[in-house]
Amino acid sequence: MHSKAIGRLTTVKTLLNNSEQIMKTKSLEDEWCLLQNQFDSYEKHSLYIKLLSIVILLAAETTNLPSFFIALILVVLWLQDAIWKTFQSRIEARLLQIERAMVESEEASAFQFNSDYLSTRLSGLGLINEYICQSIRPTVAFPHLVLIAIILIQQLLQGF
Repeated sequence: MHSKAIGRLTTVKTLLNNSEQIMKTKSLEDEWCLLQNQFDSYEKHSLYIKLLSIVILLAAETTNLPSFFIALILVVLWLQDAIWKTFQSRIEARLLQIERAMVESEEASAFQFNSDYLSTRLSGLGLINEYICQSIRPTVAFPHLVLIAIILIQQLLQGF
């Protein structure tokens, strides 16, 4: 009788542990879906910034606005795109952490995006350096660098 009770207790503990693990996995899946949606949204908005830069250059060409002013606006948009992609990279880090935890059955708590970010948060020069590093990535620099080069080349050709 005593061994049956111990067996049942062990079974109940196993079931509770399994249901706890299922709930943790479900929470991680929910967080992954939410963050993946945000990650994709950041990509879309980065594309909008790039398209806005192209539209501004085309509009400037038709209105003969000063090249320096347009180049300055394009640089600001380029840096804004870099900041946007920096935010996206923070989401990417958490997504990769969740994926690793789910595949390797590692212990991980769901919904820890802000806590994880706070533990590695940069400030001052470190943050500026992070933005600059993002800005020189080819997927960020294009088309901003090309558009600024167009303005500079055009300005050089007009000088001759």
